[in-house]
Amino acid sequence: MQFSKEKDKMETGLSSKNLIKGRVMRGGNRKKKELSSNGIKIEPFVPRRDHNPKELKTWAKRTGFVSDYSGEAGTSASENFDKVAVDYDHKEGGSSPKIEIDPVLGVARPNRDDEIELDSESKHGSRRSEKDRFLRPNYDLNRIIGNQNQKRKNGVEPVLDYGEKKVDLRGNGETNGSTENLIRDSSGHGLGVSAVSPLPEQKKEEEGVTEGEVKVNLYAEGEEPADRGWHIPSGMKYGLTENPGFVPLIYYGMQHYLSLIGSLVFIPLVMVPTMGGTDNDTANVISTMLFLSGATTILHLYFGTRLPLVQGGSFVYLAPALVIINSEEFRNLTHHKFRHIMRELQGAIIVGSIFQCILGFSGLMSILLRVINPIVVAPTVAAVGLAFFSYGFPQAGTCIEISIPLIVLVLIFTLHLRGISIFGHHLFRIYAVPLSVTIIWIYASFLTAGGAYNYKGCDPNIPSSNILIDACKKHAYTMKHCRADVSNALSTSSWLRIPYPLQWGFPIFHFRTCIIMVIVSLVASVDSIGTYHSASLRINLKPPTSGVVSRGIALEGLCSILAGLWGSGTGSTTLTENVHTIDITKVASRRVVELGAAFMILFSIIGKVGALLATIPQALAASVLCFIWALITALGLSTLQYGQSGHFRNITIVGVSLFLGLSIPSYIQQYQPQSSLILPSYLVPYAAASSGPFHSGIKQLDFAINALMSLNMVVTMLVAFVLENTVPRSSQERAEYIWTRPQDIATDPSLVSAYSLPRKVARCFCWAKWLGV
Repeated sequence: MQFSKEKDKMETGLSSKNLIKGRVMRGGNRKKKELSSNGIKIEPFVPRRDHNPKELKTWAKRTGFVSDYSGEAGTSASENFDKVAVDYDHKEGGSSPKIEIDPVLGVARPNRDDEIELDSESKHGSRRSEKDRFLRPNYDLNRIIGNQNQKRKNGVEPVLDYGEKKVDLRGNGETNGSTENLIRDSSGHGLGVSAVSPLPEQKKEEEGVTEGEVKVNLYAEGEEPADRGWHIPSGMKYGLTENPGFVPLIYYGMQHYLSLIGSLVFIPLVMVPTMGGTDNDTANVISTMLFLSGATTILHLYFGTRLPLVQGGSFVYLAPALVIINSEEFRNLTHHKFRHIMRELQGAIIVGSIFQCILGFSGLMSILLRVINPIVVAPTVAAVGLAFFSYGFPQAGTCIEISIPLIVLVLIFTLHLRGISIFGHHLFRIYAVPLSVTIIWIYASFLTAGGAYNYKGCDPNIPSSNILIDACKKHAYTMKHCRADVSNALSTSSWLRIPYPLQWGFPIFHFRTCIIMVIVSLVASVDSIGTYHSASLRINLKPPTSGVVSRGIALEGLCSILAGLWGSGTGSTTLTENVHTIDITKVASRRVVELGAAFMILFSIIGKVGALLATIPQALAASVLCFIWALITALGLSTLQYGQSGHFRNITIVGVSLFLGLSIPSYIQQYQPQSSLILPSYLVPYAAASSGPFHSGIKQLDFAINALMSLNMVVTMLVAFVLENTVPRSSQERAEYIWTRPQDIATDPSLVSAYSLPRKVARCFCWAKWLGV
């Protein structure tokens, strides 16, 4: 008996050099665990000072533990497993008490006999007073380490980032902090214990990393994950399938569309006056666009990609529409000019949209996705905004007393006041465009009422062609673009008007215009691909599958056919500004966008709403478009974050594409029309199609080629596409979109609710597997 007591004292003395205190916490209740019936004791993994993390896998195989960790999406860390941690000191020459682990349950059980309180001071002269923690083994740690070993075999060296120091899987590197740390994955779940030899404490410079935790960097420096970005918390107020309630639903639905009002309203303000339409025609086209935006958005929410993206008239179609409008045969039309040009646009849009439908429904888009990547999408979308640099300020500069204050005010609201919150809402950032337009519109009304645009003997209601006095002819353009009372849309429009198909007449089909819109529909598809990918990451979703993308493009083609039948003047596509709207509103609920679309349909049948918007002065509209086109350019270039934009090959392709996309159309536009005197200076670049340098003897083909080569976005896309798919590239320079695999949707409930069609619809299209049904 005496000998046994002395032996226990000796073991206690040895154990005091390496102390392990632990408590197992399950649901906040501490329970003492009994030894299992088989009495198996498994010694813990205790590495040497020059440890090799690969030994973790060896220890896991030797012990054969089983974890109860659940990685099911949507469950929190506290629901998946108990929060655990361990704190112990490992010193040279000492031994460690054994930790008993149930090999079936995989649960560490404390041994009360081995629990020792330290009475004497430690080697560093300080007394331990912190609470000790236990960690339950977890199979995910071994799975991760195993995956990294496989990557080592493939030549990729993963790195574990311990605080500030990085330790690769060969055991090279150093750690800072405690001797044993908790490894967490990207979602915050604990994965296992990293037992590391102690070093003197170093100051943690990185915020958000608490002591005892370890950042895990599973990719070597310079390498990015394939699905980068989708798992990052997005801070959304309402997710894709969430319903905020009736009152917030109305508020957020209106908010979503008000933030996009510039893209929905100002295209008719540019097109209809150029087509020779009246103020009442402008009001009717605006109402038609609102109706189509609401209807096509609802269709997209149910049958398209099902992402919370607003559909509407896109600026992709504005430049080619201006080219067709300013063609030589329409230039001198006087009788029913607006209706004739609108019917021409309708026919071209319908043919181009049919091509887009074929591209999507046939599954060809899934093949094109292999060669369309951020290096192609970024300059193409940026060129859509840059295409109007010759129109923006030359049009807005006619009234600098209105345009400059408006541009400054939009920039102040968007940038300088973006962080100011009123009642928890960033109103200046969200409503930058409608607030600025309202304020400057009122200011322009005061200028008009105060006589700033009154000229002696001049009447603003008399068309410039009928003005006889030379002094008034000089001021006619200023009065038309600056006065707030020049439009008579409010007085001539009806209170109730429902947009209907073929309201302008039967469409006209010509080969030259149809070819232009076929190519433009391909540009619109490239634009939408980038928007799908960026929007899905913004709302914290995995990107859609290639089949879902094909389905979305096909539905956009169908919606553009509807736009051609109703006569909006442009095709219907996913607005690029959706990404910005989701980012600033932090609302990604389908219900919100759906209700907002219903409001658009309601407002479209109230004729006075479109009439009110039609009275916005043209100089004011051009000023807002200067900001919107710049925003589109910025959103396009931001797509480069999903590609390897740091490599010389890729940035060279982007730079060359943008430069040639601006320079080649400028060369084509030098061939000005013979009757350029009847066109304003800002419309001359869009009149080169009739007098360009390409001559083949076939007038229809000459017009189409000259028109396409005068469009910045078309030239940019062609140059980027050819260079990206012909210039050799290494694996590090490879830039491509990572789309979700179809089998992932079948196994992930969150993706099923996000991208799958409604059940009844899916049954009808169960044969079309290539559409992600």
